[in-house]
Formats: sequence, C-alpha cells, structure tokens
Amino acid sequence: MFDLTKEWNLSFAGCGFLGIYHIGVASCLSEQAPYLIKGAAKIYGASAGSLSASMLASQASIAKCCEDVIETVMDARKRNLGPLHPSFNPLKIIRSGLERDLPANAHTLASGRLCVSLTRVSDGQNVIVSEFKSKEELIQALLCSCFIPIYCGLIPPSFQGVRYVDGGISDNLPQSELKNTITISPFSGESDICPRDTSFNFHELRFTNTSIRLNLSNMYRLSKALFPPEPKVMAEICQSGYKDALRFLEENHLLKLECPTAGPNLSEATCCCKPVAMETTKNGMFCRLRLLRKQHWCLDEHIVDNLPTQIKKVFCEACQQKPGLYAQVSEMLLVRVASYMLLPCTLPVVSAYSVGKRIVEWIPEVPADMRWLAGVAGDVAGSLYRQAWRGAPADITSDGSLRNCMSLPPPMESDGQRERECHLSGFARSALTFQSQYWNIPTAAASHCSTSPHTPSPSPRQICFSVHFGTLF
Repeated sequence: MFDLTKEWNLSFAGCGFLGIYHIGVASCLSEQAPYLIKGAAKIYGASAGSLSASMLASQASIAKCCEDVIETVMDARKRNLGPLHPSFNPLKIIRSGLERDLPANAHTLASGRLCVSLTRVSDGQNVIVSEFKSKEELIQALLCSCFIPIYCGLIPPSFQGVRYVDGGISDNLPQSELKNTITISPFSGESDICPRDTSFNFHELRFTNTSIRLNLSNMYRLSKALFPPEPKVMAEICQSGYKDALRFLEENHLLKLECPTAGPNLSEATCCCKPVAMETTKNGMFCRLRLLRKQHWCLDEHIVDNLPTQIKKVFCEACQQKPGLYAQVSEMLLVRVASYMLLPCTLPVVSAYSVGKRIVEWIPEVPADMRWLAGVAGDVAGSLYRQAWRGAPADITSDGSLRNCMSLPPPMESDGQRERECHLSGFARSALTFQSQYWNIPTAAASHCSTSPHTPSPSPRQICFSVHFGTLF
C-alpha cells in the first residue's frame, strides 16, 4: 500500500522511442490523481524518461510533448534505414521540441524538483543534476541524458563544462530502491507502473536498476525502443501506459475523483474522428454531409478510447495518409522496392550531404570539442605510457642472478688490499637496485666459499660482500 503520509517521488525509466508510454502514464496521473504530481518531492528521469519528467516538473502541455514524440518517430520512419540513416539527427529534433514547448521559466520550476540522471564520460559514474540556471542549461542537461554514443553521434554534449552521455547507462531508474518512489517503466518487471504480461517466465534481468522480465513481449518492446513502430502501434503503447497507471491507482486506492483534474474534460471536448452532433436543420444536414465526406477512419476507437481527447487528436492526425501525389506515389510498393535497390548508389550521396551539413552546424562548437578531444588523447597516451613503463623490467638484474656471500679473503692478500676490495664492493652494491631490502646471510655450510673449521672467525674488518653474476659462476 502506498503511503501518502510520507514524502514520495516519481521516477521515469529510460526507454528510447517507448517514451510514448510515459505520455500515457502522465496523462492518466494528470486526470485521475493530479495531487501525485503536484505533491511529489522529486521527479527523477533517465534518457527518454527525463523528457517526461521535465514535462511534469515544468508544467508543460502533455499534448505538445506527444506531438514531439510522434514527430521524432515519423522523421525516423520516413528513411529507408530508419534511425540508423546518416541524415537522422534525433538530438536536433529533441532540442527544437524542447525550445518550443518548455515555458520560459522552466528552469525555475524544475530546479530542486527535477532530477536528471547523467553518466559522466571521464569515469562512467552516475550523476544526478537538479539545479539549472537557465532554460538553455535545462535543455542541455536533457540532451546529455538522451545522448546514446554512436547512435546519436560521436562527440558527447556537455553540461556545465563536463561531458555526459545517456543516464540510462549508469542508472536507468533513479532512486528505484526507495520505498516511497513510484517507478514507471514500459518494460514488464517489478516496477510500480509497468505492463502486466501473462507469461509464466519468472526470470528477471536487472539492467542498471531496471527490472526486465525475460519474455517475448519485452524482447518486442526492446526492438521498438530502438526502431520506432508506426503511429497506430504507438497509440496502443500510449493507451497501455494509461491503463497501467489507472490500475496502479485503483490497487493502491489513490483515485481522488473529488480533486480537480488537470486534463481536458472528455465530455466537452470533441475528437477529430467523430462528427459533432448538430441541429436537424437544412444547414445542419449540409454541414453533416461535409463532415462525413472529410471523415477519416484511420484509427480504431478502441485503441485510444481511454486517452484524453487532445492525445487522441494527435494520433489521429499522425495516422492520416499524407495528401499529395508525391506522398501517394512514394508509398507504392514498386517505388519502395526501387528505393531499396538504389540504396547503394544514393546512400553515399546522402551521407556526404548529411556530414557536410553537420560539420557546418558543428563549427561554433569546434574549439570546445577540439580541446576535449586533445585532453582525451593526452589521457589515453599517458595511460598507455604508464602501462608500458609498469610492464618494463624493474632493474638490470633480470638477466643474471645476484648472490651475496660472506667468506674469508685469501691469506696472501694484505689488509689494505682487502679493505680496498670491500670498499669497491660496497660501491658496486649500492649502485644496483635490489629486489629486497635485506640480505640473507648464508651459513658457513651453505656459503659459496666454505671456510675451514680451523680458520678463526673473521673480524668485522674481514667481512666483505661480493657480487657475482650467474654467468660468471
């Protein structure tokens, strides 16, 4: 049972193009339990989940955010290679949508309440940022959280002078371990709001704090997270999020119908797929005929029957067939087959054009990016140098073995000569780098130069260390 007497949080998981699921959840919470959004102490988000979290924290329009998601999906699907096409730039589309839909004081509303999960490039550690000085800084943090390496580009964006990448790499569901955090994920698992699959497979995968059950439904959802489906399937995913959120509210007795709803009134709003009831006059009959002529049955009503009317309208417009002769011809089967056959010829030209366009857009950021690349190259070179130096021989004694022995000098040597030899041996020993700090003084039996039992014990002046290389033994 969810405890409303304590402080609670919301946490949205990263999910790629399945962020439309979060739109359905947000619309349900706004309609059925708006106090859960207004009273949440923190709203966490990673990757695509950070976009939904910023929408709720900054009080942006849910319908406009849904339009942005559909726009990104349609832009990816209109190319032969989908989101892998060189001309597809998701960060540019996301930036334009955020600049258009977020209010001017979004950073003020989000500071201290919106928590964005980021992954620092330098050490791969997770960082949660919640303070934003301007709207541009807020947008930059969201772009960093959505940047998937190679998929979105090669040079990661920066936030407050530090390079970050997708927050889902290090923590895809921030603060999910807290008891009073409502976790939201489009993958079936142990999250509070998530799909309920009928599969009896109880195997579970933990991906950076996100619970994902190993079944075919989640495999299908994972493929759609990377390669977006058609708008009709996106509408089904959005309604699934609405129903899952409604089920969570009912199971935890969180439905407060007496609270004012933030969403549109379904009884007063009209859907673009249904003609408006008119008076039975002659003019009304003509208007009804015109509406029937323009009416489009592009989306089944049962697919979006639970969604707010404004969200329905977004999906209805997305499912409409594009007008115009070019759009109709391009959708023909023969034309599409021909476009795929000509792809080896057209792809290099389109790629060159896209690269040139990105270079022109990259010019203002070249100095900062080049400094970062130079720093990365220096760090890599320094690391390789340290590894090579650490793997080199530590001293010159690796080829030969050192042995120290204590023996009496030959009887024919004079005391002065012995002192000179000991003095020279001491210098030779101090010039070498030995592996150990202490000398193991061998006994007379184990000594290389064994002494006679009749020989008197040597005095301190007669003890001399001599260094022999193994090749001289």
